[in-house]
Amino acid sequence: MRVLVSGGGTGGHIYPAVSLVKHLREQHPTAEFLYVGTERGLESKIVPEANIPFKTIEIQGFRRSLSLENFKTVYLFLKSVRDSKKIIKEFKPDVVLGTGGYVSAAVVYSAHKQGVPTVIHEQNSVPGVTNKFLAKYVDKIAICFPEAAEYFPSQKVEITGNPRAQEVATVEKSDILKTYGLDPVKTTALIFGGSQGALKLSSAMKDSLAELASRDYQILFATGERYYEEIANELKTNFSDCQNIALQPYISNMEDVLKNVDLVVSRAGATTIAELTALGLPSILIPSPNVTNDHQTKNAMSLVNVGAASLLKDCDLDGTHLVAALDNILLDKASLAVMSEASRQQGIPDATDRLLTVVSTIMS
Repeated sequence: MRVLVSGGGTGGHIYPAVSLVKHLREQHPTAEFLYVGTERGLESKIVPEANIPFKTIEIQGFRRSLSLENFKTVYLFLKSVRDSKKIIKEFKPDVVLGTGGYVSAAVVYSAHKQGVPTVIHEQNSVPGVTNKFLAKYVDKIAICFPEAAEYFPSQKVEITGNPRAQEVATVEKSDILKTYGLDPVKTTALIFGGSQGALKLSSAMKDSLAELASRDYQILFATGERYYEEIANELKTNFSDCQNIALQPYISNMEDVLKNVDLVVSRAGATTIAELTALGLPSILIPSPNVTNDHQTKNAMSLVNVGAASLLKDCDLDGTHLVAALDNILLDKASLAVMSEASRQQGIPDATDRLLTVVSTIMS
């Protein structure tokens, strides 16, 4: 079996593809894989670290305003299609999977033109531009949210969930919180704003330190590299005796940490939603206002509407509202338990197996 995958730009596009490759390697040790991404994208770091063969093409997205850069975009797309065709001819994949981002547009389109079976995986409740474009060319479309189905040809759609869910669902509970100076048995909230952090969330946390330092629950906050020093200095200078707040610029073993916390405060990206529901984690979701079609709010509402999450709008995010939201859940054990069960019921723990079934169908 030879599998080519492509996706880039954000972790939400990359991690599902990496999870799928990991699972396939376990089931088919002789299978061969190739990941096609961009040199500047996050995939150029994540994919090689996962020991997946990696090649790049050059491509960029359209500017929303009139710009000469859009002429370059058209040129790069045509060139990337030609480059993708060469890669596909050399690798000779049995199937090509695209998980979103501009890079997958050229790769999956090229595969279709060469008669290679193709699948796209849409993580969000509202599809991105790339997958909308590819919908007419691919053989199957795997989705995570039922709401996404209306954007695609119904005969191609399969609800599979996100492969990342199946990966985190297998993680064992541990005492990993000790490595951050926290108590493994104490009620814990994990707070993060994405791999780069989030300015407004960091400001709210900085303003909340005095209140949070006095709580019975504890906090692990992944600040992002750019905000770590400022908040760490504030905590050290004014709350040096604080034992229940731990800071990290970045958490690389996120699945292990998620397995050992009781509540998550985060943006509402599709991969995060998949991880939360796979583990039955309650959450306070703060949708990013800087995403296409406000899809993070729609992602979040899929959990809010069933009682698995609380919504905190970005425009309302400050220290006061953040502490209140944390107190409302963490200081009410019954509420925490109900939200946890509601979250678990939304999960698709066999997401990777479902996606592999779709892949196998078009290959047969």
